[in-house]
Amino acid sequence: MKLSPRLKVIADYVNNNSSVADIGTDHGYIPVYLIENNISKSVIASDVNKGPLESARKYVDLKKLNHKIDLRLGDGLRTLKPNEVDTVIIAGMGGLLIKKILEDGSEIAETIDNFILQPMIASDELRKYLVKHNYKIIDEKLVKEGDKIYEVMLVGHGKDSVEDEIYYEIGKKLIKNKDPLLKELVYKKLRETEDILQKIKVNESIKAQEKLNITKRKYEKLKEVLKSIDY
Repeated sequence: MKLSPRLKVIADYVNNNSSVADIGTDHGYIPVYLIENNISKSVIASDVNKGPLESARKYVDLKKLNHKIDLRLGDGLRTLKPNEVDTVIIAGMGGLLIKKILEDGSEIAETIDNFILQPMIASDELRKYLVKHNYKIIDEKLVKEGDKIYEVMLVGHGKDSVEDEIYYEIGKKLIKNKDPLLKELVYKKLRETEDILQKIKVNESIKAQEKLNITKRKYEKLKEVLKSIDY
């Protein structure tokens, strides 16, 4: 089967011969792809909702891969046992929800080597959580589908440091790797920040002025990042 560009980038981060859990599996496309292409030896596909899990079950049945893909109904990492898998995929949901899944399942997370995370929104909040809780961002890639750009992170355990808060907004690895979509992402974030600035300016409260100053600093930092991209 052929994955969408977003799902393909996620799957490409999975090491050969790995045991994987796909949290929030939806239709089960990634688990089937990993088994059919002999990338993973086994996959646990879990979802908190019955509907998506049943969709995944039908797809797994169709592909006759029940012996390789274990489908589980449950919340986040709580569907797993310690040391049951070495890799976890948490994709297609908000950064705050991914953060909550890692937090609620912290004891299980300690036994997992690799995390492939793809936040739909609030990637900055997710990066803050990772740095604060001894996760290390090993690599990051951008992928485009339609008019949307998605951020995909490969994460492990370890100390990480952030010299400037703008790197929560724009991952350091994206700059280091000279990601081909980085300029487009920065321009998008600049436009979004401009919109926020315009909305705040009409509000004269003290709180609004504080937010205005913070947003202005963010805007200037984004422009600095743009200048530093020399490709």
